[in-house]
Parts: sequence; structure tokens; C-alpha cells
Amino acid sequence: MKRNVLASLLLLAVAAPVTALADEALVKFKGGIGVTPVSSAPGPATTAASVNRNIVRGVQPPGQLWVISDLAAVVTSDGEISVSGKGLLLAGGNGIGTNAGAKVYATLICEAAAPFTERSTDLGGVALEANGDFRIEDQLTPAPADCASPVLLIRNAANQAWFAAGIVKR
Repeated sequence: MKRNVLASLLLLAVAAPVTALADEALVKFKGGIGVTPVSSAPGPATTAASVNRNIVRGVQPPGQLWVISDLAAVVTSDGEISVSGKGLLLAGGNGIGTNAGAKVYATLICEAAAPFTERSTDLGGVALEANGDFRIEDQLTPAPADCASPVLLIRNAANQAWFAAGIVKR
């Protein structure tokens, strides 16, 4: 009998913090999409005189393709954010396969239509490791009250362009 009670108490002690964190989660992301800076070009011309940049909720893309191998993020109801990214690297140009010495930060945008509020981590960013891995543990400013249409962007601290986007986990 004592064994069952002790086992039950131990299970509660271990499960309670996990349940509390899950309850606090406002939005989760699993998987990532690297940026393609150009979303379209007009007509069948061999070289397009103009292009449509891949602007996401008012945020400009960089000038070059980037890829990301994996991304996982959790944003809590009080604005705490934890992001783990793997393999965020240049996918074109002379620096292909490198991290270009970039520092990144995260921005959550919850509005589907303008005006957009950018809720960001420290704009100074965290340095990408040589293999493109990174970890962000921070507080979004301002903290989101709710998030009806979440978009998570991983951005360049140098010019604020977006490199990658998270895939919402439903």
C-alpha cells in the first residue's frame, strides 16, 4: 500500500511541472521553413526586370536563400519563448553552406492583417554556431495577450530580415 502511494506521489511530482508548462503554452512551433527571398517574377522573360519580394507580415527577406534543418519553439502566455534551431545556413551565393557570421533573434506576429505588432526577443540576437544551430531563451516584448494567427520569424540581428519561419504545431 505504501509503495502505491509513494509511486503515485512521485508520478504527480514529475508530471505536474510538465502539465503546468503545457497549460501555459500560448503557441508551439515544430519544424521550420527557410527563406526564398523572391516570391514571384512577372512574365516569361529570361531575366525579370522586377520581382516580388517575399515579405511576411511587413518583414523583409534577406538577399539570399537560407535553409533550416529543424526548429522547435514554445511561447508561453506570459511571453516567455524558447527556440531551438538546427542548420540555419546560406543556401546560395559564394558563402553557401555557412552561417555568414550571423546573429539571430525571434519575432512572433499574431495578427493576420495589418497593423502588425512585432513581439521580439533581444534584437542583439544570438550567434549561429558554425553548423547553423542556435538556441534562444528570452522574453517577447511586448508579451502577447493571445495569438489568433501566429507567425514565428527567425531574423538577422544585423538588418532585421527574416531567415526562417516556424511551422505552427496544432
